[in-house]
Formats: sequence, structure tokens, C-alpha cells
Amino acid sequence: MGYEVDFLPVGDGQKSGDAIALRFGNLHGRRDEQVVIVIDGGFGETGEKVVEHIQTYYKTDWVDVVVSTHPDADHTNGLLVVLEKMKVGMLLMHQPWSHTMDIADLFKCGRVTDQSVRESLRRSLDAACDLEQLAKRKDIRIIEPFTGTSGWNGAFRILGPTRQYYESLLPHFRGTPEPKQPLGLLGKAATGIMEAVRKLAERWNIETLSDDGETSPENNTSVIALLNLDGRSVLFTGDAGTCALHMAADRMIADGIDRSTLRFVQVPHHGSRRNVGPTLLNKLIGPTLAADEHRLTAFVSCSNDGAPKHPSKQVSNAFRRRGAPVHATQGSKKWHHHEAPERRGYGPSEALPFYFEVEEPGE
Repeated sequence: MGYEVDFLPVGDGQKSGDAIALRFGNLHGRRDEQVVIVIDGGFGETGEKVVEHIQTYYKTDWVDVVVSTHPDADHTNGLLVVLEKMKVGMLLMHQPWSHTMDIADLFKCGRVTDQSVRESLRRSLDAACDLEQLAKRKDIRIIEPFTGTSGWNGAFRILGPTRQYYESLLPHFRGTPEPKQPLGLLGKAATGIMEAVRKLAERWNIETLSDDGETSPENNTSVIALLNLDGRSVLFTGDAGTCALHMAADRMIADGIDRSTLRFVQVPHHGSRRNVGPTLLNKLIGPTLAADEHRLTAFVSCSNDGAPKHPSKQVSNAFRRRGAPVHATQGSKKWHHHEAPERRGYGPSEALPFYFEVEEPGE
């Protein structure tokens, strides 16, 4: 069974985003022998490119599943165009405002009500709210993608987040009142403080990436999905952080999917150092290999001018050490495929090099 995964370029300047199209099945056969999925749609203008790409290379106007990994605009806005211009069978998206029953007691202010939290979430996550409303107007079925959701005999499955983990992060979303309890270590938010950049030396056996990266609660609720076909696995990570990805790795083990089946992995959050660390990568991909060994391919979606954060050279080196050289969009489409028809104009992609000097923002 074949598959192909397309990462479309998103964003200019330092603004990155995700827009991913994929299909699997008998790619040399009829449309009804294939499944087409869109994972995130980038910004509004990216949605047009997603539609054109699917029509051109997948030869269809029908998308079986659209996945909104989390409610950030750089992932969500383009999906409005996909839903508007294509026939869509199903939308997988979280609906945070549907998880506000008995939530008022979690906030410091005594005047907070479940209804006020629900309304605050709708206002602050307006792009996601618009996506939900458009799907309802077009009678597109909406399913919340929590761990265990799957289709096509388990070929496409959701590894994370669990409903419990998702709801634990919800009181810390932007736009909600101040919660009574701090977020703690299982999904601590980044401070957003401007940081000076310092240069560090790395070698193959000297790794400066740490395990203490922190990302936002919204990022940690990202849908983590796995495509598993005939012993070959493809992992999509959205903007998930280390805690969420550790749980997804555990779920892979519980589902009997060995990391050795991984052939492709998405580098989370455009290659930010806040989302992965050595311990996680050892667990998810495997330990450091010799410099000439290769386990799988990694793609990172990042704009032309996203450096030094998107992608972080520390992160790119960390994946490469573990046999997963990173290929970056940086303004161009990237195509990973197996048993797929040839495409005119596409050629080999060059992975990012190993960097002997990396940048790390200071504290």
C-alpha cells in the first residue's frame, strides 16, 4: 500500500505555519481506492494552495478527513478555504468551549461562570470557532480527536492528546481567567520574554539541547497522529511539546507499534527547541547513531526567515544524530512518498547539514 505526504510552504518573514496534504492506498488506482487527508492549512492564503495542490496531484475535489491540530491561526485559517472550496467528509477538531461544564471552580475569581468561560474561549479562539461553524453549515461531521480515535482499520490513528490531559490544560488557554492552580511541569507555558542569543559549539558526541523546553498549553493540546501501513509508520506532531509527545510515544508502545517502523516524522512546532529534548527523542526515535547511519526522514515546516528559532540548529542536529536528517520547507514544497506515481519537476531534497555552531537563546 502506498502513501505520499506533502508539506506546503507557509508564511513569510519569521511567521511559520503548517499545511500538510497526504493520501494513502492504491495510488495507481481509482479515487475510491485512496484516502485523502489534510492536516492543518496554514494562514488564509495557504488554503488556496492546499486546494490547488490536491486538485493537481491527487486529481480530486474530495477530502476524506480534515484535521485541525490546534486553534492557532497559522494552522487553522487556511482550513476555512479547504472546507469552503472542497467536498469534505469529516472534520477532526477540538471544541474547547464544549469542555466547560463545572470549570468555573478552577479559576480564582468567584464571579466566573461556566458560561463566561465558554464565551471567553470562543472570542479568543475565533478562527477555530469560525471553522466549527462553517463545518456545521456545510453538514460536515465533526469529531474531537482524542487518543484512541482511528479509522481505516487503524491505519490512521490519534495518539494524543487524551481527553483528560486536554481538559487539564484548558483553564490555562489564552483568554481564560486566572486559574487557581499553576500549570506545573506537565505542559508549562513559555514566558515569551525576549531573549539574547548565544553561540554554542556542538560535535556529534556533544549535544547542547536540553530536556527543559516549555511550550504553550494550546500547543500541547495539538493532535498527534500516526499513519501505519504494512509496517511503515508516519508521525505527525503539530506543535506538541515534550509532555504530550512522551504520552504519544507511550501510546505507540501500548498499540504495539515499534519505533523501528517509523519512516517519517514531522519536527514539531517548526523546529522550536521548546518542544523536544534528548530524552524524548531517544524514546520516540532512538539513541544516537554513527554519523553515516540513517533511520528515517524528518520534515520541518518553517519560513525562509524563521532562523534561529524555526528551525533551531540544536533541534536539527538532535534529529540528525538519531538517524533522522531534517528537510525544511523554507519556501518550497516537500514530498515524501512510498509506492506513489512519479511527479514531473520533483527531485531529491537536500537535508539540513550538521551544525558545529548552534544558537541558544539565553535566560
